[in-house]
Amino acid sequence: MPADTLDRLLREEFPDPDGGPPLSVPTRSVVIANTLAGQEADLIAGLDFGRKLALVCDEITYEVLGARVARALSAIAEVTEIRLPIGAHVDMDTVEAIRRESALCDALVAVGAGTINDPCKYAAAQDGKPFAVFGTAPSMNGYTSLNAAITVDGLKKSLPAVAASGVFLDLEILSKAPPRMIRSGLGDSLCRSTAQADWLLAHLLLDRPYREAPFALLAEDEAALFAAAEGLMRGDLEAMRRLACTLVLSGFGMTICGGSYPASQGEHLISHYVEMMAPADWPPAYHGEQIGVSTLTMARLQERLLAGDPPRVHPTAVNEASVTDHFGETLGRACWDEFAQKRLDATTAAALNERIEERWDDIRARLSTVTVPASTLESVLGRAGAPTTPGDLHWPRDFYDDAVRHAREIRNRYTFLDLAGDCGMLEDPDIV
Repeated sequence: MPADTLDRLLREEFPDPDGGPPLSVPTRSVVIANTLAGQEADLIAGLDFGRKLALVCDEITYEVLGARVARALSAIAEVTEIRLPIGAHVDMDTVEAIRRESALCDALVAVGAGTINDPCKYAAAQDGKPFAVFGTAPSMNGYTSLNAAITVDGLKKSLPAVAASGVFLDLEILSKAPPRMIRSGLGDSLCRSTAQADWLLAHLLLDRPYREAPFALLAEDEAALFAAAEGLMRGDLEAMRRLACTLVLSGFGMTICGGSYPASQGEHLISHYVEMMAPADWPPAYHGEQIGVSTLTMARLQERLLAGDPPRVHPTAVNEASVTDHFGETLGRACWDEFAQKRLDATTAAALNERIEERWDDIRARLSTVTVPASTLESVLGRAGAPTTPGDLHWPRDFYDDAVRHAREIRNRYTFLDLAGDCGMLEDPDIV
């Protein structure tokens, strides 16, 4: 188990593979243990949060762990309980509700997973307050990241948030999370390879900034986690420890890089598209379930491009009219503002083709060192009983095809989706 990686990072003893001093993170305490029962008050007291604490949860997480934490904290502080509605949207309305109810508090303590953690840490950032979290499910890697996924005017954005002062994960609680939430965390962990390949592609083709550090943090654990996929579903605490550490270290990778680049690339763009465009009455899917499916798509697309002849791009055919026509006027304008920054005109397409022609063999060799075969990733998900196809998530094939073709239009992040799109490959009906 890579607990030593986590310990070394927190002690500022993990070397930076990109050069410079050892890596450091702003989070002061991370405790991952078989049980945290009886330790809750001491864990928070060690953070010097003050005497007035806001405990943020929903009715489900309150029953799972929040009531226990509230009782413990009441011995050291005045606790204001903020219970969000079950299924509350992670949007600015939820953020503002948290801010109103915690206005007189010194710090926020979240009890939950992504839908509690993200609006809570963004609210804390807006008010300049410290924040800690007791996780209730291993469903996502945002516990230790510096960004929050918040929907703003219908568009999902990654917004700057406060770093958690403390992250506390009780493995017995995590192992009792709904199976779909456990599979979601596995799915969210699966995309290391596709995200790294996308980010590295942008670096090699367009000279975009890139770092090895976030992936060095995960290198010790990935194969072991993938091998433990079945154990996650049997309540194996050691398998759960591997997943929990991977999620924490992935979040720290984003923190070190100052953005979601190492953990969110083309696969997340596809997932974000689905969240933006799917009808409200479709069966809901967890974020990590979506990422598992979209990661397989990206892995296959990357394999196809890397296995073929050097790609040749054309000036980007997508224009403002086509974006607003597809997404609607309001969302379309926001998407266009992002997408326009990476469109290729005749000059930039010619320059990119020249670089590809000169360097493709070296680029392909470098990218091949960071990828994982799609068949391996599919096996990991399958052994955990996780969704592997759009159909498993009740997404119609034509809708998912649209997601793959148009996902690159929602953000200024250059990925294999852009390379494939500007080569005309995304129009292939068999691309997925």
